[in-house]
Amino acid sequence: MINKQEVVLFEYNRPIPFSQAWSWQRQWQKRLIIDPSTPDAIWFLEHPPCYTLGRGADLNFLNFNLSNPPAPVYRIDRGGEVTHHCYGQLMVYLVLNLKRYITDLNLYLRLLEQVVIDGITCFNLTGYRVDGLTGIWLDGRKVAAVGIGGRRWITQHGLALNINCNLDGFNAIVPCGINTYPVGRLKDYCCNITLQNTSFILRDVLAQNLNLIFRSPRPDEKLEG
Repeated sequence: MINKQEVVLFEYNRPIPFSQAWSWQRQWQKRLIIDPSTPDAIWFLEHPPCYTLGRGADLNFLNFNLSNPPAPVYRIDRGGEVTHHCYGQLMVYLVLNLKRYITDLNLYLRLLEQVVIDGITCFNLTGYRVDGLTGIWLDGRKVAAVGIGGRRWITQHGLALNINCNLDGFNAIVPCGINTYPVGRLKDYCCNITLQNTSFILRDVLAQNLNLIFRSPRPDEKLEG
């Protein structure tokens, strides 16, 4: 029998500013680099409105002036173009030592996509990939974005799943640099879906697909901020 990987689970019942969540990920990544015996960590949360740009994101995909943005903007260390985060969007951040799982970043991206596909089937929704693109679509609309960064096979960032968010903030950008598909949200296809029940389901799917066992953080594992 293969032993399950112990993972520290962080969950919040309030919106967390992006800058705070990113700091937590970097703190945990640093712990893993310094001490490889440190367990992995996963966060489930939502953000107040903001925009994030990947390392090489093209500013031409912004429909606003950076000197006067409609919400805070962050240039971060993930791949991909600009995306929008907001209330009602479920964020799943994973700081994992991929040497414990799979040392292939492309396959890891596909694994995160599969978590979304498997998870939303519980609501009788059929998500799918689009060839050559990253993310998950439903009925011709992109409902989930996936983006990662990493150092020494230790990841940051993860996935964003639109549950019941206001989509207006996406009008200020070309989401993920893709102008051929509109953005969608799951609430328009399933009236009883919430951040809470989706979080519960995705936790189970992650645990099954990656052979994880979750636990709460101990007092000595609390993060700054």
